[in-house]
Amino acid sequence: MDTTNATNPALSAQDADELLIRELVARSQEAQTDPEVLPALHTSDLVLINLAGRRVFGRDAFESAMTAALASPLRDVRTTLEVDDIRFVRPDVAIVSLTKTVHDERPDTQGPSDFPARGAMTYVMTRGEDDDWRIALAQTTPIA
Repeated sequence: MDTTNATNPALSAQDADELLIRELVARSQEAQTDPEVLPALHTSDLVLINLAGRRVFGRDAFESAMTAALASPLRDVRTTLEVDDIRFVRPDVAIVSLTKTVHDERPDTQGPSDFPARGAMTYVMTRGEDDDWRIALAQTTPIA
């Protein structure tokens, strides 16, 4: 349920949705090491293409891939997200353009970082029947 307008009636519906979407992006960044929380912020049929080009279909596959990554040296690679633009295709669908910054904190013994320092990320978000926004597609393209 959208409670933003109830607490600030001066906001338009679109402004309220932009705030909710920005909050979802912040929650996804905070949950990047929690395989129980992060997948729940996505739709069950999500499509995710990560920085390395790996494509994952569905929330369950994402949770499995995330759990495996966190059991590897990748647990020491974190990212930060900056929202660059939000565009509404329909009142219940938004395209969110972000800049992803990679922080490779693996010990030097792991060798040089093979991750680009930045990526152009796109989320397609949908609002469900419960009025909550979820990430339906996440695509990251490395920035050379």
